[in-house]
Amino acid sequence: MDHRILNGCDAPEALPYLKEGRLGLITNHSGVRRDLTPTYEYLHENYRLSALYSPEHGIYGAAQAGMKFDEVKVEESTGTPIYSIYNGRTAPEDGMLDDVDILCFDMQDVGARFYTYLYTMTRSMKVAARLGKPFVVFDRVNPIGLTAVEGEILDEANASFIGEYAVPHRYGLTIGEFAKYINDVKGIGAELYVVPCQGLDRDTYFDETGLPFVAPSPNMPTPQTALVYPGTCIFEGVRNMSEGRGTTQPFELIGAPYIDEFRLCDHMNSLGLPGVRVRRARFSPTFSKFKGEICRGIQIHVTDKRAFSPFEFGMRLFRYLYENYELDINEGTIRRNFGTSRILEDKDLDGLLADCAAKCVPFRKETEEYFIY
Repeated sequence: MDHRILNGCDAPEALPYLKEGRLGLITNHSGVRRDLTPTYEYLHENYRLSALYSPEHGIYGAAQAGMKFDEVKVEESTGTPIYSIYNGRTAPEDGMLDDVDILCFDMQDVGARFYTYLYTMTRSMKVAARLGKPFVVFDRVNPIGLTAVEGEILDEANASFIGEYAVPHRYGLTIGEFAKYINDVKGIGAELYVVPCQGLDRDTYFDETGLPFVAPSPNMPTPQTALVYPGTCIFEGVRNMSEGRGTTQPFELIGAPYIDEFRLCDHMNSLGLPGVRVRRARFSPTFSKFKGEICRGIQIHVTDKRAFSPFEFGMRLFRYLYENYELDINEGTIRRNFGTSRILEDKDLDGLLADCAAKCVPFRKETEEYFIY
């Protein structure tokens, strides 16, 4: 265990002025310190915590993706009021900030463009900027490292709460660096402070930190899930293909009752993609697509996380299934997830992947000035 690496929430004393105001904290169950104490309990005991704001999945992470829920109104351990910023809204409304001088953010992201916590943060930054309240991000380790940048750049005509800005699938930034980048290039203008991680370098993956991993959402149970997610999340846009929701290995299991798993497994392994092998798998989701049915497909096994490209793997898997089966495509979801409709339209997959890689080069260069590590 590497005790040198700490998330920002383990060193809030890096911003002494937090003592000067009433704090509001956007957080959930994933906002914990190294000893697993919730950040909101620490702030309650050591600062003036006035309000909590809960995102998708709720303050305790109990709600499934997209589910509306009756959120608790008061956090039980601290007695702090909780405001939901998911059911019917995506950021705090003005009246929710009356008792707050400084708005803070602490949640674990997963390094993929389509994770809603990113936009809970950036939309809340806009509110803080408009009201003249400082915005503090307690930075966190990106589970899938900071060196690789890959994927399609989002066309902002397809902007949504699962992707709002022109960034690639895997953007290679911590959530604090992402906040700095978006605050500047999109002109949000928030008075932004990032409490940095300690001991972090850009080549560090979560499983090398010694930090406890708290699943940030119900279908993101492990760092391994986060590693494949930038590629296999595209199957959320296929109505008749399971991405493994309702199993213990979401996004690592891909299949459907009608798939020939022998041909699929042989094809994917024959590609010789670095850092990954697949095996034939059968699974029965307990909810979501094909609930209670036997799905036939593959399980993804990453053998070398630094060599593995989740984006290329996911796109080659998607294209094989798209060309060999009658997939029921939700085009709107695919556009919002992939960033454009090109994965459905461009017949030259090799050319598409090369073009995506080329476009990531200037994006990487543009973000370098916002690096903290």
